[in-house]
Amino acid sequence: MKSYKNFVASEFASPDLLGSGENMKDEFMELLQESRVIAGVPFRITSGFRTQAYHDDLGRRGYKTSKGRSAHQDGYAADIACKDSTRRWLIINSLLLAGFNRIGIASTFIHVDNSPKKSPNCIWTY
Repeated sequence: MKSYKNFVASEFASPDLLGSGENMKDEFMELLQESRVIAGVPFRITSGFRTQAYHDDLGRRGYKTSKGRSAHQDGYAADIACKDSTRRWLIINSLLLAGFNRIGIASTFIHVDNSPKKSPNCIWTY
């Protein structure tokens, strides 16, 4: 992963694998950086790259996870913390303006990805 003004690789690391944030794809990170600039607010990353073991553990603990291979596992996804409707709008608007077309909306976070293996142009809720 290249260097980005508003992000460091460690914020994207899977909790069970130190240094794994380096697995984030630059084509994803470039759009995320552009989104961050457009939004004009910090993005707190709650989940970035995930190992298979961590992905499976999230599922066992009751979190809604991808049934197939997650875009997180390929370095094409992140979850961004979101605590209110104004911030949610700023983040989602900036993601769309930057060119993202896969967004999941939860009450406390926004998932975004640009996986080339997933269907484009979709928004879902958790």
